[in-house]
Amino acid sequence: MTTGSGAGAAAHAVDGAGLRDGGAGERGGGARPAFDVAPTRIERELVLAVAGGRDEAVLDALARTRLYVLTPRLHADVPGWTPPLPTIRDGATGRVCVPVLTPGVLPQWHPEWVFREMGLGTLARTWPYDVRHLAVNHGSPSAVLLDARPRRLRAWLKAEARSGGPREGVLLTDAGGPLRGPLAHGLALGAHLAVHNGLVWNRLGAVYQDYATDRARLSRPWGVEHRAEYRGRLDSLMKYRLVGRVQETVLRTRCALAARLGRAPAVEEWSEAVDRAFAGRAGADRAEAAEALRRVVRYEERFRADGVLAPDGRVDTLAAFDLGRAVNVVRLALGARYGDPREAEQDVLRLGELARRAYPSWAAFSLGYLLARLVHCDDADAGERAYRDSLAQHRVLTEDPASPFRNIPWS
Repeated sequence: MTTGSGAGAAAHAVDGAGLRDGGAGERGGGARPAFDVAPTRIERELVLAVAGGRDEAVLDALARTRLYVLTPRLHADVPGWTPPLPTIRDGATGRVCVPVLTPGVLPQWHPEWVFREMGLGTLARTWPYDVRHLAVNHGSPSAVLLDARPRRLRAWLKAEARSGGPREGVLLTDAGGPLRGPLAHGLALGAHLAVHNGLVWNRLGAVYQDYATDRARLSRPWGVEHRAEYRGRLDSLMKYRLVGRVQETVLRTRCALAARLGRAPAVEEWSEAVDRAFAGRAGADRAEAAEALRRVVRYEERFRADGVLAPDGRVDTLAAFDLGRAVNVVRLALGARYGDPREAEQDVLRLGELARRAYPSWAAFSLGYLLARLVHCDDADAGERAYRDSLAQHRVLTEDPASPFRNIPWS
């Protein structure tokens, strides 16, 4: 295994006997350590694993993350065909390598170049017979050159089995992405799904997950196959048309009743008001409204018991669910090449404005997102899993010191 950041960086080779110097000497005294400038925790963990000098630790770090291969969009769009792995020749060693990138070092968006996600195990199973090295983050401070001979490929597969693949349920921040200001605020609206999937939350770039997956996620469940459908779906999300009109009406009925009474209404008073509001509706709507009210009461009580909702607090709108999903749809569409970064940025800024009108704080926004997800769960077991997952995401985003909810002012 050889490591280094390009010209002037230290390079090392690790073999079974340990670590030996194999390159240009020590890093200059004025340079920042690589782990101080690594874009995400993925690159920091990789640099630390390399510094530890253990091949197994480096492979474990790589097996826990998504690795990306550059592909011409023209090739990626050919149905049923998987492009071969690309190769480069390393200028320092002359070795032919397959280049891959970790999430934090992906380049800027380009309309005709896309990325394919491949795990370390997938690389091992599809490795070209005539290439002997894998270049991870070539030319960057977190660069690693891995031996890819057949014996080492088996070690990659073992690392995949140990790691379980890329981690989900984690907050991943790009230090080079928006961290403050309106754009960061808008992107943070999509942080629940980013945490759920273990993806960077603050990026409008080359991928959301990867080109094929981004297009597939737009196709199902969103029904988006081309740009016009994307713009129509985004418009619906911006107008809160997909969050559930019955559920939203139930909450708005409580808001109106509270304003009229000058206090929080009792559940019985709220239920009677909902009955009146839906009196002229179809029977299915009335039944759905009654069930929505029951679920809201149940989950708000659980929120209070778990300490995330004040004793006198309530959720007044489910708009957060459409707004949060809209940010992710924008990012998916950018990854699918249904739009460009400038347009995506304007859409995210608009979503941030809508969120600030609908909610007074990050905590209120997050609870609106959680409740919307939960009131639509019809299966008891699925609802319980969704509750645990949602609560975990809420706590990561409201309690982690690195969370955008802790570092970006709401207004």
